[in-house]
Amino acid sequence: MAAIVLTVAQFGPCRGAETVRVAVQKSGTFAWELAVIRAHGLDRKADLSVQVLELASPEAGKIALRAGSADIIVSDWLWVSRERGLGARLTFYPYSSALGAVMVPAESPIRKLADLRGRKLAVAGGPIDKSWLLLQAWSKQGGIDLKSESTIVYGAPPLLTAKTLGGEMDATLNYWNFCAVLEAKGFRRLAGIEDVVLKLGATGRTAMIGYVFDENWASANQDVAARFIAMTRAAKEILATSDAEWDKIAALTGAADAATLRAYRDRYREGIPRRLIAEEEADARVLYRVLATAGGRELVGPATELDSGTFYHAIPGD
Repeated sequence: MAAIVLTVAQFGPCRGAETVRVAVQKSGTFAWELAVIRAHGLDRKADLSVQVLELASPEAGKIALRAGSADIIVSDWLWVSRERGLGARLTFYPYSSALGAVMVPAESPIRKLADLRGRKLAVAGGPIDKSWLLLQAWSKQGGIDLKSESTIVYGAPPLLTAKTLGGEMDATLNYWNFCAVLEAKGFRRLAGIEDVVLKLGATGRTAMIGYVFDENWASANQDVAARFIAMTRAAKEILATSDAEWDKIAALTGAADAATLRAYRDRYREGIPRRLIAEEEADARVLYRVLATAGGRELVGPATELDSGTFYHAIPGD
């Protein structure tokens, strides 16, 4: 753990406040919310002391959670369900429905997915990236096999963003924040994954990532979990309604210019979950079946259905 933990910071201490240990990527969007929480004293209002472990990667967060060094991380329900199938009693609460998109230059002749035939498509992540599998599943419904009919280049999101900006790629499927960078540079969205999930059977924008914690911890700290969720909701509402707040966290986002910051702001706001947990869970079940078929055991393990305990239901009003 010493090798993967970059920083441990405690903010907003209150005498008698209960401590929540949160593992985050220093450059991740959850770090933006934590900055708002600190600036507005939302942790003190919730009577919580938030101990932040800044980590190098999402995988490091998973290790920290499984090792007991963190109480809460941000990850996806697909991983939670898979871990539950392997015996880990993890559970998930929606954090964001912001998803990636297929992006093309503004002047590109590519107007629909079929136009990607024979083109070079950069895909962030790898062959079993969730957004890529969902896009393939949808395109196959229209008789398009992107994997075989296009030239696919896999790579890290920053690298593919740079290559796309440099004109080396005809199109790219990237994570939402990197799509925002391209959007600020004049690129347009050919297909948003938030729209793809609707075509695959979801009834609304579906939160793919969320807060993940051990259900035994949640059971023993139900009130703490509820206060933590309420605190982060308050931070989201500030970011949803205050443009000035985005100016305050601009440096933390890494936005190179005002246009990129606006794109971050707008896409982040669109991704704030507004639905009931039951609705989120129902759509996750539909999408899980699609992903299980497309990605197989390498992605989901042996389970063909979302584990019944994947979603956390103990927050009042949900």
